[in-house]
Amino acid sequence: MTSGDFSQDKQRGICLSSNKCISPSCLVAACVRMYSFMGGGLFCAIIGNILIVVSTATDYWMQYRLSGSYAHQGLWRYCMANKCYMQTASIAYWNATRAFMILSGMACFAGIMAGILSFAHFSAFERFSRSFAAGIMFFISTLFVLLAMAIYTGVTLSFLGKRFGDWRFSWSYILGWVAMLMTFFAGIFYMCAHRMYESRRVVGSR
Repeated sequence: MTSGDFSQDKQRGICLSSNKCISPSCLVAACVRMYSFMGGGLFCAIIGNILIVVSTATDYWMQYRLSGSYAHQGLWRYCMANKCYMQTASIAYWNATRAFMILSGMACFAGIMAGILSFAHFSAFERFSRSFAAGIMFFISTLFVLLAMAIYTGVTLSFLGKRFGDWRFSWSYILGWVAMLMTFFAGIFYMCAHRMYESRRVVGSR
């Protein structure tokens, strides 16, 4: 085969050394799939971050009956008889739950920033490093939410559940679990995008 024939094959998008067809249409399809994963991950992360903030800030982690009337409490306040009061007592499990939820929100926000930058083209950075960093930050956010929810659930079931006869977890608590799932799926999507970019980069270097 002459050099001219090889150049023509290369222009057609055929990588002869790997014996694989790498047509431009295949590369475009792979690029679309990669950006679809990144877009899906970014959507999940934004929803997850909003849910983390709402869950942390609202006062419906637990509802219970106290002195004949229903009351509810969150991580910062407790409410009864249509009046809300700040949680002034420094209790370890409340502090730990608050801290992990705040750290989770910060990690998720950092992942969102890295995820947005992964769409841009900066010669000073490799795209895969930003998508990989975004995926790692989303998994870290998932871990923090899981720790917060596990601590709150464990203490509530072992202590508060016995203190109040008629009680249940409420929607702020449920939003925390939903946020954990959203950040987890965001991490999965960005890791898939990272693997697809790595595959393209390896194939393109052959």
